[in-house]
Amino acid sequence: MNLVDRAKNIIMSPKTEWEAIANEPADMGGIFTGYVIPMALIPAIASFIGYGFIGLGFISGVTWGIAYALISLLSSLIGVFLLAFVINLLAPSFGSEKDQGRAMQLVAYSYTPMWVGGILYVFPVIGAIGALFGLYGLYLMFLGFPHTMKTPQDKVVVYMIVAVIVLMIIYFVVAGILTTVIFSIFGFGLMSVMGG
Repeated sequence: MNLVDRAKNIIMSPKTEWEAIANEPADMGGIFTGYVIPMALIPAIASFIGYGFIGLGFISGVTWGIAYALISLLSSLIGVFLLAFVINLLAPSFGSEKDQGRAMQLVAYSYTPMWVGGILYVFPVIGAIGALFGLYGLYLMFLGFPHTMKTPQDKVVVYMIVAVIVLMIIYFVVAGILTTVIFSIFGFGLMSVMGG
C-alpha cells in the first residue's frame, strides 16, 4: 500500500486499517524509511517555510527555518524509534507479544495525524493547533495495540497510559536536547530567542 493511501485509511477508517496492517509483514526498516521519514518531512518542511519565510514575531529567516525543520524532523525520527523500542520492551508486562517490527507499525501509524496536522506549521502562529491532531493519534494507538502487539483488551488502557507517559517524557527530553544543540550550532542563544 502506498503512503498516501495508508495515511488516509489510518485516519479515516482506522479499525479496518489496523486489521489490514496486522496481516502485513512488520518490516521495521521499510516502515521507517518508507513511511516515517516521508511523513516526518511534512511538519519539518512546513516549519522551514513558516519560520524561514513567514516568521513568528522576531523569529524569522532562513536560518531559523532550517533550525526548526531540523528539530522537527530529528525529534520525530528519534521519538518514533525510542517509543517503539520502549513499547516492545514493555510488551510482556501487559500480556502482549514482543515484536519490534509490530511496535514500529503501532507507533509510526499512530503518529500520522500529528504529521498531517504539522502542515499548519507553515503559519507558525497556528502551528500548535496542528500538534493537537496528535490527540487523535492516541486513539489510533489505542485501537492498534490489539492488532500489532496482540494486547488483551483488558490491558490496553493501562499499556496505553504507560505508553503516553513514556511518549511525553521522550518528546520533552529529545526536543529539549535537540533544541539546545541545534540552537547553539546556529548561534541562537537564550537572549536571541527571548528577543534580546
